[in-house]
Amino acid sequence: MRIIPAIDIIEGKCVRLSKGDYNTKIIYNENPLEVAKSFEAHGIEYLHLVDLDGAKSSKIVNYKILEQIATQTSLKIDFGGGLKSDDDLRIAFESGANQITGGSIAVKNRAIFEKWISEYGTEKIILGADAKDEKIAVSGWLEESNEDLIPFIQDYQSKGIQYVICTDIAKDGMLQGPSFDLYKKILAEAEGVKLIASGGISTFDELPKLAELGCEGTIIGKAIYEGRITLKQLENYIIDL
Repeated sequence: MRIIPAIDIIEGKCVRLSKGDYNTKIIYNENPLEVAKSFEAHGIEYLHLVDLDGAKSSKIVNYKILEQIATQTSLKIDFGGGLKSDDDLRIAFESGANQITGGSIAVKNRAIFEKWISEYGTEKIILGADAKDEKIAVSGWLEESNEDLIPFIQDYQSKGIQYVICTDIAKDGMLQGPSFDLYKKILAEAEGVKLIASGGISTFDELPKLAELGCEGTIIGKAIYEGRITLKQLENYIIDL
Protein backbone atom coordinates (compact mmCIF):
# COMPACT_ATOMS: atom_id res chain seq x y z
CA MET A 1 0.00 0.00 0.00
CA ARG A 2 1.36 3.40 -1.00
CA ILE A 3 1.81 6.01 1.71
CA ILE A 4 0.70 9.41 0.42
CA PRO A 5 1.06 12.41 2.76
CA ALA A 6 -1.17 15.39 2.05
CA ILE A 7 -0.36 19.06 1.76
CA ASP A 8 -3.40 21.35 1.57
CA ILE A 9 -2.73 24.89 0.41
CA ILE A 10 -4.51 28.12 1.33
CA GLU A 11 -2.82 31.42 0.43
CA GLY A 12 0.44 29.61 -0.22
CA LYS A 13 0.54 28.02 3.25
CA CYS A 14 0.28 24.43 4.41
CA VAL A 15 -3.00 24.05 6.31
CA ARG A 16 -5.50 21.46 7.50
CA LEU A 17 -9.27 21.75 7.83
CA SER A 18 -11.77 19.67 9.79
CA LYS A 19 -14.62 18.14 7.75
CA GLY A 20 -13.71 20.49 4.89
CA ASP A 21 -14.80 23.56 6.83
CA TYR A 22 -12.65 26.57 5.87
CA ASN A 23 -13.42 28.20 9.25
CA THR A 24 -11.50 25.42 11.02
CA LYS A 25 -8.24 26.21 9.19
CA ILE A 26 -5.01 25.58 11.10
CA ILE A 27 -1.76 26.75 9.50
CA TYR A 28 0.97 24.17 10.06
CA ASN A 29 3.73 25.62 7.96
CA GLU A 30 4.25 28.77 5.91
CA ASN A 31 6.45 26.86 3.49
CA PRO A 32 4.92 23.85 1.69
CA LEU A 33 8.20 23.10 -0.10
CA GLU A 34 9.94 22.62 3.25
CA VAL A 35 7.20 20.15 4.27
CA ALA A 36 7.50 18.25 0.97
CA LYS A 37 11.28 18.02 1.37
CA SER A 38 10.89 16.56 4.87
CA PHE A 39 8.58 13.87 3.42
CA GLU A 40 11.11 13.06 0.72
CA ALA A 41 13.94 12.89 3.28
CA HIS A 42 12.04 10.06 5.01
CA GLY A 43 11.80 7.89 1.91
CA ILE A 44 8.30 8.97 0.92
CA GLU A 45 7.75 8.95 -2.85
CA TYR A 46 4.20 10.30 -3.23
CA LEU A 47 2.35 13.49 -2.37
CA HIS A 48 -1.31 14.49 -2.46
CA LEU A 49 -1.34 18.26 -3.05
CA VAL A 50 -4.66 20.07 -2.74
CA ASP A 51 -5.28 23.61 -3.91
CA LEU A 52 -8.03 24.66 -1.47
CA ASP A 53 -8.08 28.19 -2.90
CA GLY A 54 -8.66 26.55 -6.28
CA ALA A 55 -11.47 24.36 -4.92
CA LYS A 56 -13.23 27.49 -3.66
CA SER A 57 -12.68 29.63 -6.75
CA SER A 58 -13.28 26.86 -9.34
CA LYS A 59 -9.99 27.36 -11.15
CA ILE A 60 -6.38 26.41 -10.49
CA VAL A 61 -4.71 28.95 -8.16
CA ASN A 62 -1.63 27.52 -6.41
CA TYR A 63 0.14 26.00 -9.42
CA LYS A 64 3.38 27.84 -8.58
CA ILE A 65 3.67 25.79 -5.39
CA LEU A 66 3.06 22.63 -7.41
CA GLU A 67 5.85 23.72 -9.75
CA GLN A 68 8.24 24.45 -6.85
CA ILE A 69 7.69 21.05 -5.25
CA ALA A 70 7.84 19.21 -8.58
CA THR A 71 11.11 20.86 -9.63
CA GLN A 72 12.84 20.73 -6.22
CA THR A 73 11.88 17.22 -5.09
CA SER A 74 11.41 13.87 -6.84
CA LEU A 75 7.97 13.30 -5.28
CA LYS A 76 5.26 11.96 -7.57
CA ILE A 77 2.47 14.48 -7.09
CA ASP A 78 -1.23 13.97 -7.39
CA PHE A 79 -2.80 17.43 -7.64
CA GLY A 80 -6.40 18.44 -7.07
CA GLY A 81 -8.63 21.36 -6.20
CA GLY A 82 -10.52 23.55 -8.63
CA LEU A 83 -9.58 21.81 -11.87
CA LYS A 84 -12.51 22.74 -14.09
CA SER A 85 -11.23 23.35 -17.61
CA ASP A 86 -8.84 21.94 -20.18
CA ASP A 87 -6.64 24.93 -19.43
CA ASP A 88 -6.54 24.14 -15.68
CA LEU A 89 -5.52 20.58 -16.51
CA ARG A 90 -2.82 21.69 -18.92
CA ILE A 91 -1.39 24.07 -16.29
CA ALA A 92 -1.40 21.31 -13.64
CA PHE A 93 0.49 18.86 -15.85
CA GLU A 94 2.87 21.53 -17.16
CA SER A 95 3.57 22.55 -13.54
CA GLY A 96 4.70 18.99 -12.75
CA ALA A 97 1.69 16.98 -11.58
CA ASN A 98 2.03 13.23 -12.18
CA GLN A 99 -1.68 12.70 -11.74
CA ILE A 100 -4.66 14.93 -11.15
CA THR A 101 -7.75 14.30 -9.06
CA GLY A 102 -11.12 15.42 -10.38
CA GLY A 103 -13.98 15.55 -7.90
CA SER A 104 -16.60 18.23 -8.50
CA ILE A 105 -15.91 18.23 -12.25
CA ALA A 106 -16.72 14.50 -12.41
CA VAL A 107 -20.19 15.28 -11.05
CA LYS A 108 -20.93 18.64 -12.66
CA ASN A 109 -19.35 18.19 -16.08
CA ARG A 110 -19.12 14.52 -16.92
CA ALA A 111 -18.40 15.20 -20.60
CA ILE A 112 -15.17 17.08 -19.90
CA PHE A 113 -14.03 14.62 -17.21
CA GLU A 114 -14.63 11.65 -19.52
CA LYS A 115 -12.71 13.48 -22.25
CA TRP A 116 -9.76 13.87 -19.83
CA ILE A 117 -9.84 10.12 -19.08
CA SER A 118 -9.66 9.26 -22.78
CA GLU A 119 -7.09 11.97 -23.63
CA TYR A 120 -4.67 11.54 -20.73
CA GLY A 121 -5.28 7.89 -19.83
CA THR A 122 -6.37 6.17 -16.65
CA GLU A 123 -2.92 6.30 -15.05
CA LYS A 124 -3.07 10.11 -15.02
CA ILE A 125 -6.64 10.80 -13.94
CA ILE A 126 -7.93 9.95 -10.45
CA LEU A 127 -11.60 10.09 -9.53
CA GLY A 128 -12.20 12.05 -6.34
CA ALA A 129 -15.21 10.41 -4.70
CA ASP A 130 -15.72 12.42 -1.53
CA ALA A 131 -18.83 11.45 0.35
CA LYS A 132 -21.08 12.32 3.23
CA ASP A 133 -23.56 9.60 4.26
CA GLU A 134 -22.61 7.79 1.02
CA LYS A 135 -23.67 10.77 -1.13
CA ILE A 136 -21.04 12.52 -3.27
CA ALA A 137 -20.07 16.02 -2.10
CA VAL A 138 -18.66 18.71 -4.38
CA SER A 139 -17.17 22.24 -4.48
CA GLY A 140 -14.64 21.76 -1.70
CA TRP A 141 -17.38 19.81 0.15
CA LEU A 142 -19.52 22.92 0.38
CA GLU A 143 -22.34 21.17 -1.54
CA GLU A 144 -23.90 17.73 -1.43
CA SER A 145 -25.08 16.11 -4.67
CA ASN A 146 -27.75 13.46 -5.27
CA GLU A 147 -25.15 11.00 -6.53
CA ASP A 148 -24.82 7.75 -4.56
CA LEU A 149 -21.19 6.93 -3.87
CA ILE A 150 -20.82 3.34 -5.08
CA PRO A 151 -22.90 3.62 -8.30
CA PHE A 152 -20.93 6.82 -9.03
CA ILE A 153 -17.63 4.90 -8.76
CA GLN A 154 -18.96 1.94 -10.76
CA ASP A 155 -20.18 4.23 -13.52
CA TYR A 156 -16.73 5.79 -13.89
CA GLN A 157 -15.10 2.36 -13.78
CA SER A 158 -17.12 1.58 -16.88
CA LYS A 159 -15.48 4.66 -18.46
CA GLY A 160 -12.02 3.32 -17.61
CA ILE A 161 -11.27 4.90 -14.21
CA GLN A 162 -8.88 2.82 -12.10
CA TYR A 163 -7.77 5.12 -9.28
CA VAL A 164 -10.33 6.45 -6.81
CA ILE A 165 -9.65 8.60 -3.76
CA CYS A 166 -12.50 8.26 -1.31
CA THR A 167 -12.80 10.60 1.65
CA ASP A 168 -15.56 10.19 4.19
CA ILE A 169 -16.10 13.87 5.00
CA ALA A 170 -17.46 13.13 8.47
CA LYS A 171 -14.07 11.62 9.32
CA ASP A 172 -11.75 14.10 7.63
CA GLY A 173 -9.41 15.94 9.98
CA MET A 174 -11.16 14.49 13.02
CA LEU A 175 -8.41 11.99 13.98
CA GLN A 176 -11.05 9.41 14.90
CA GLY A 177 -10.01 6.64 12.52
CA PRO A 178 -10.88 5.98 8.88
CA SER A 179 -14.10 4.50 7.46
CA PHE A 180 -13.05 0.86 7.36
CA ASP A 181 -16.60 -0.40 6.72
CA LEU A 182 -17.15 2.02 3.86
CA TYR A 183 -13.87 1.03 2.18
CA LYS A 184 -14.67 -2.64 2.63
CA LYS A 185 -18.02 -2.07 0.91
CA ILE A 186 -16.46 -0.14 -1.99
CA LEU A 187 -13.79 -2.79 -2.55
CA ALA A 188 -16.43 -5.54 -2.54
CA GLU A 189 -18.81 -3.77 -4.93
CA ALA A 190 -16.49 -1.83 -7.24
CA GLU A 191 -14.36 -4.77 -8.24
CA GLY A 192 -10.79 -4.06 -9.32
CA VAL A 193 -10.79 -0.44 -8.16
CA LYS A 194 -7.46 0.99 -6.97
CA LEU A 195 -8.87 2.57 -3.83
CA ILE A 196 -6.95 5.29 -2.01
CA ALA A 197 -8.30 5.78 1.50
CA SER A 198 -8.41 9.32 2.84
CA GLY A 199 -9.75 10.99 5.95
CA GLY A 200 -9.63 10.21 9.64
CA ILE A 201 -6.29 8.36 9.81
CA SER A 202 -5.22 8.87 13.42
CA THR A 203 -2.76 6.15 14.45
CA PHE A 204 -0.06 4.10 12.77
CA ASP A 205 -1.91 0.84 13.56
CA GLU A 206 -4.68 1.79 11.13
CA LEU A 207 -2.31 1.55 8.16
CA PRO A 208 -1.80 -2.25 8.14
CA LYS A 209 -5.59 -2.63 8.55
CA LEU A 210 -6.22 -0.52 5.44
CA ALA A 211 -3.58 -2.52 3.56
CA GLU A 212 -5.26 -5.75 4.66
CA LEU A 213 -8.62 -4.51 3.35
CA GLY A 214 -7.00 -4.07 -0.06
CA CYS A 215 -6.56 -0.30 -0.27
CA GLU A 216 -4.00 0.64 -2.95
CA GLY A 217 -2.89 3.73 -1.05
CA THR A 218 -3.70 5.90 1.91
CA ILE A 219 -3.56 9.66 2.27
CA ILE A 220 -2.37 10.92 5.65
CA GLY A 221 -2.73 14.55 6.68
CA LYS A 222 -3.45 15.86 10.15
CA ALA A 223 -2.07 12.75 11.91
CA ILE A 224 1.39 13.70 10.60
CA TYR A 225 1.06 17.39 11.41
CA GLU A 226 -0.22 16.69 14.92
CA GLY A 227 2.56 14.15 15.58
CA ARG A 228 0.19 11.17 15.92
CA ILE A 229 2.12 9.36 13.20
CA THR A 230 5.81 10.18 12.81
CA LEU A 231 7.70 10.37 9.54
CA LYS A 232 10.16 7.85 11.04
CA GLN A 233 7.29 5.34 11.49
CA LEU A 234 6.28 5.87 7.87
CA GLU A 235 9.88 5.52 6.73
CA ASN A 236 10.19 2.17 8.56
CA TYR A 237 6.85 1.00 7.17
CA ILE A 238 7.98 1.77 3.61
CA ILE A 239 11.32 0.00 4.18
CA ASP A 240 9.51 -3.09 5.56
CA LEU A 241 7.32 -3.19 2.46
